[in-house]
Amino acid sequence: MNLLRYLFLFLISTPLLAQNTVGLVSYIPTKSFDGYNLIYPHNQPNVYLLDNCGEVVHVWEDDTDWRPGNTAYLLDDGRLVKTKRPASVAGNPIWAGGGGAIVEVRSWDNELLWSFERNNENERLHHDIAITPNETILMIVWEKKTREEAIQAGRDSTLLPDNELWPDYILEVDPATDEIVWEWHVWDHLVQDFDETKDNFGVVGENPFKVNINYDTSDGADDWMHTNAIDYEPINDLVVISVPTFHEFWIIDHSTTTAEAATSSGGNSNRGGDLMFRWGNPAAYDQGTADDQQLFYQHDVHWVDDLLPVTHPQYGKIALFNNRVGADFSTANTLSPEFDMYDWAYPMNPDGWGPEDFDLVITHPTPTQLYSTGLSSVQFLPNGNSLITDGRHGYSFELTPENEVVWEYVTPLLAGQPVTQGDTLTTNNNLTFRMKRYPTDYSAFDGRDLSSQGWIEMEPDSFLCDFILPTDDLMEDYQLSIYPNPTGGPLTIEWEGGMHIQLRIRDVMGRPVYQREE
Repeated sequence: MNLLRYLFLFLISTPLLAQNTVGLVSYIPTKSFDGYNLIYPHNQPNVYLLDNCGEVVHVWEDDTDWRPGNTAYLLDDGRLVKTKRPASVAGNPIWAGGGGAIVEVRSWDNELLWSFERNNENERLHHDIAITPNETILMIVWEKKTREEAIQAGRDSTLLPDNELWPDYILEVDPATDEIVWEWHVWDHLVQDFDETKDNFGVVGENPFKVNINYDTSDGADDWMHTNAIDYEPINDLVVISVPTFHEFWIIDHSTTTAEAATSSGGNSNRGGDLMFRWGNPAAYDQGTADDQQLFYQHDVHWVDDLLPVTHPQYGKIALFNNRVGADFSTANTLSPEFDMYDWAYPMNPDGWGPEDFDLVITHPTPTQLYSTGLSSVQFLPNGNSLITDGRHGYSFELTPENEVVWEYVTPLLAGQPVTQGDTLTTNNNLTFRMKRYPTDYSAFDGRDLSSQGWIEMEPDSFLCDFILPTDDLMEDYQLSIYPNPTGGPLTIEWEGGMHIQLRIRDVMGRPVYQREE
């Protein structure tokens, strides 16, 4: 029997829905990790929670004059922490891609519980936040420096075409008290070898723990660093940030006071706010060349520890999405920097910081199907699979360790508006910064109504889940086995003895082609 001719058997454990262009595109429930998917697509105001069939089970709606700023996180008690900004940015004194303005905490029922805003002529929140176990929130902020301030700090005046510079700083706020409890500013940790009469003068290659104010890959753009991700590691009290214009991520000692963080001493590392570790592009601190570069405008740098058991093979490593690693493909990666808990440091060898290479490099089975010059994310799931989002195409897929795609979803929005099933979307039509999957037993879902509220897309196609999920239940309940699958030759169907079964097979047009009763 040629299995490829027969629809219902094909559905049992092989992805279908090749005709679907948006929403759920393919799904193998027996190999996929069961959970709910949180997305906060660009160009619209709502945060959506989807089941693995692509149906909306919960939504946090907002007014149409708001946009993502850019991330949202679901806490274990059902509260949502989200960032947002006004839809119109005309006349804003500080604005670039990824710009935010507000951080909110909302209840499961979308009641506003807390709000913090930082968007004025000198500062603006942007991109990402990180929530600590104490429920303080780490935020990324642009702070504007004038031409005079930048030149005094050692900036080459030819790298100031707009006569200002926006270095980043980290702000930590406690929603329980509304207090700012910690700050770190890159402006306090600079080095330059351009002008010995100005501040921060030194040998860049001899100061890898500081940041070269004249390292620039963006033709002097005000948004100098464009920090696009932040994460917190509570065991060693560390913060990591992704700095894509440097093609690096940096690790900072969070055990300092704010005063210590402005210096080069203090904290567990006794480095104050100087960088403890940096990786991805040694040329940024004059200890390498282009041949040594391993990160290329990366996104979603984070420690692999959320929602995972410590036995997971990637647990404790650093994961990231390596956007521009190839001319037409991207990868997801993990690596394991060596940390000395006794010296509270990342040791440097004569060639700089290790490791020399990644622990893991993930590509799509068709590599060019995963290519995003910006945005994007990777999440490692408890069953060993990975969930990857190609942000430029709003394309999310789940991959097994054997590199098999077992779930695919295309964000069904065009410039923030729902599209119709069958429509074709192209680059930047459905920008999706990240997707995150929460297990079905995540405590945030206890006692919640997670029944279907419909779909984001219009004229949805529910055919796959309508048939495949009941079929999978039957396979488990009655010890039904079908093998080999797929096959172009003989097919074996086995089931538990004593069970009455009617076997009906139809082709893709729904026409009956085989029937047998046992």
